[in-house]
Order: sequence, then structure tokens, then C-alpha cells
Amino acid sequence: MIFIVVKFPVLPDESDDWLSIVADFTAGTRGEPGNLFFDWSRSADDPNEWVVLEAFRDQDAAVAHVNSEHFKTAMATLPDHISATPRIINVQVPGEEFGEMAELKPRHA
Repeated sequence: MIFIVVKFPVLPDESDDWLSIVADFTAGTRGEPGNLFFDWSRSADDPNEWVVLEAFRDQDAAVAHVNSEHFKTAMATLPDHISATPRIINVQVPGEEFGEMAELKPRHA
């Protein structure tokens, strides 16, 4: 699996609208056959930073993502909504989903 984390520094006056701004990009990416997940979270430390966790089945799926129309559209429009260049981690990891955490289990299962 290709696992990617991107931190987006969003303009302060647009941060509350970020999920609407990226709605088409999100829907398009989630609809790709090789996409495993594409999930947004807001930073607990910085309300103007949004983080996306995304994964693709393999390198071919990741390349298809970058070549998709919704990706190209997002890359053309998102510069108007960010305050700095996003930071990214892009790695290949085994498997296709999250595993269970060994150190923590619910008391009431």
C-alpha cells in the first residue's frame, strides 16, 4: 500500500470551509478504484492546519490518482486557499488496511 499524509496550512479565513473547498477532490479520490481511504482531520494544535491520510492499493493506483482530473483540478485551485506549501510523507507499507493496536483494547467489548 502507498500511504500518504499531507499537512495543509489553510488561510485562516477559509479554514472553517476547508471540507467544502475540497469536497469534489475528496469525492473523486474516494471513488478511484485503487483508493483505500482518504480521510481529513483538523489539527488539534493549529485550527488552520488540515491533515489528510490517504492510501492507494499500489504504485499504479497512486499514479492514476495523480493523473486524475480531480487531482489536477485540486492542484490548480488549492493554491488560492493555502498559506504555505503543504508538507507530505509518502511511503510504501505492507497490507491494505489498518491493523488492530496491540496495546489497547476496550474494557467493555
